Amino acid sequence: MKGFTLLEVMIALAITAGVLLTVISSVNHHLSRVAEDAEETTAVLLGRALLEDPEFGKKTEKEGDFAPDHPAHKWEREITKTEIPQLNQIRLKVSWNDDKKSVSLVQYAPQNVQ
Repeated sequence: MKGFTLLEVMIALAITAGVLLTVISSVNHHLSRVAEDAEETTAVLLGRALLEDPEFGKKTEKEGDFAPDHPAHKWEREITKTEIPQLNQIRLKVSWNDDKKSVSLVQYAPQNVQ
């Protein structure tokens, strides 16, 4: 008689199932990382656009959001003096996902710009 025994078929199926579960979980993990990276990239680009806006330095508000395009993203600004006279540090924190995730951007600017 030629063919495979039941034991050989069951072992082959067990190996195949193990490999498939590993591949599926790996793909799922990497897809979630791609989504997180896309959110972080969006936050960085929004923050950079805000820091590069000439009117941003003149605003008196210390926090806000990016509505209507990105209402889930919020920003907070903190301006501190540095050791160098006439130079300020602008720290912009962009947060999303109900403030569970955030990125901080730092820019140095002359005091007369703000």
